[in-house]
Amino acid sequence: MVLELARALVAIDSRSFVSNLAVADRIEAALPDFEIERLDYTDPAGVAKRVLVAHRGPAGGLAFSGHMDTVPETGWTDDPWSARVEGGVLRGLGSADMKGPLAACIEAAKALPPSVAATLLITTDEETTKLGARAIVARSELAKRVRPKAILVAEPTSMVPVRGHRANVHFTVTAHGEQAHSSTGRGRNANWALVPFLVEMRRVFDWLRSDPSVQDAAYDPPFSDFNPVIDNHGTAVNVTVPLATVRIKFRYSARIDPMRVVGRVRAAAAEAGLAVDEAWEGKPPELPADHPLIALAEQVSGARATTAPYGTDASELSALAPCFLLGPGSIEVAHKPGESIPVAALEGAVPVFAKLAERVAQT
Repeated sequence: MVLELARALVAIDSRSFVSNLAVADRIEAALPDFEIERLDYTDPAGVAKRVLVAHRGPAGGLAFSGHMDTVPETGWTDDPWSARVEGGVLRGLGSADMKGPLAACIEAAKALPPSVAATLLITTDEETTKLGARAIVARSELAKRVRPKAILVAEPTSMVPVRGHRANVHFTVTAHGEQAHSSTGRGRNANWALVPFLVEMRRVFDWLRSDPSVQDAAYDPPFSDFNPVIDNHGTAVNVTVPLATVRIKFRYSARIDPMRVVGRVRAAAAEAGLAVDEAWEGKPPELPADHPLIALAEQVSGARATTAPYGTDASELSALAPCFLLGPGSIEVAHKPGESIPVAALEGAVPVFAKLAERVAQT
């Protein structure tokens, strides 16, 4: 039963910075008739992680993918892991993004007849580094043997097929100062070294929103995301800041040349004498509007395909097979306190997923 499994997954804390082994164990227990491949790794913070590849039946077909991790519980005023059901709605951290949709994938795979390939690519660290998806692409012998024809990534799209989305470059820029009591005049505040760089980053932000040559009309919004977060690492207001960090997430679609932005960030950091590190996702996945897989997804779901401004594991998993997004729940409630998903949406997704898998197997 999809609700029972979804509640069990939501009730387990699997924020990206904690281990997801308990969630992986619970999922594995729900797949007794599947061949299971466990891919273990330790994340950069030393936390034990596991991704799962599960398969039953012949090779090929449609693979279902979902992630086990969630964002932090920022802003929640009640228990994020209660997994309670009220008024036909499942509530809890990750209920929509994406433990509920993941549960629907698992139940759909279990419902498929033996003649149809049933494959699950279940990741973690999707909300942060995409390390789970990268592990499957790089290390999964089962995925290579199964050779899926296509991958459905079950993000909460309100059951509207998504044929493409943005990928990101994550910049980390650091400035160093000298710590001292701020009243003595002997310290050096690292924030001042950031100011010229931040002024230029504001110009980049304005450029992305005003210049059509760096926008993509196929997306809403058409301009790329360019979001800075500034961290003084807990320095008190009466202490000169010894270390200041700016992290910027830049998202771009397949039609945008990211180097136009990357070049400006690098040049601004060099001009200010700052160190800059870059972490790149895979390329933005995007299928043409007339792609046969998208036509099939539109036919089965009854909704016209669109694009999405955010990123998913599809940026990595598309190295294995063409990807599209489809899942119950709304992205509007994701990453917010009070996250929820209608039970009817979860239950309704299962037969749609199963029908898609059967149709892909026929192609």
